[in-house]
Amino acid sequence: MVAPELIKAAQAGDRDALITLLREIETHVYRTAYYILGNEQDAMDAAQEALIRIYTKINSYEEKAQFKTWVQRIVTNLCIDKFRRSKPTVSIEQHEMTFVSEKSVEDEVISAYIAQDIKEAIGKLPEHHRSVVVLRYLQDFSYNEIAESLDLPLNTVKSYLFRARQQLQTLLHEYQKGSVRG
Repeated sequence: MVAPELIKAAQAGDRDALITLLREIETHVYRTAYYILGNEQDAMDAAQEALIRIYTKINSYEEKAQFKTWVQRIVTNLCIDKFRRSKPTVSIEQHEMTFVSEKSVEDEVISAYIAQDIKEAIGKLPEHHRSVVVLRYLQDFSYNEIAESLDLPLNTVKSYLFRARQQLQTLLHEYQKGSVRG
């Protein structure tokens, strides 16, 4: 993710290194916040808050943990706090659809509905299940990295993922039958 030399330079007070470091992780931070919180505005707020926290706490990072795990813990904890403070909202924005020449318009529309169903289903998971799903499947974290990021035992992470997959399967099956919409 980020070169160790850049982290050390930022910790040593090199302002340019710190700015470069923050720019390198900002997309990752925003993406995590977006998938946990479910809407753009909250994700932007949480990502900004997380980057400020990383900026002010860079000297507290110790090499015992991977840098991406340390960053992930900050982002996830902020998102969970934000989620607890307010009910999640669903963004109703229109998103542009990019058409791939290999797929028909019908396939693209179906894919868009499926993606929306998955996003909505993830949004309906309890926060602890949503966090592990986002880290595992959207951020590609290993089970150990998730455990370290969320400060959970490894078996708890596995259990949460197992239950989250079951819940997603049920929700997506309901979406497929059309019983959730409408």
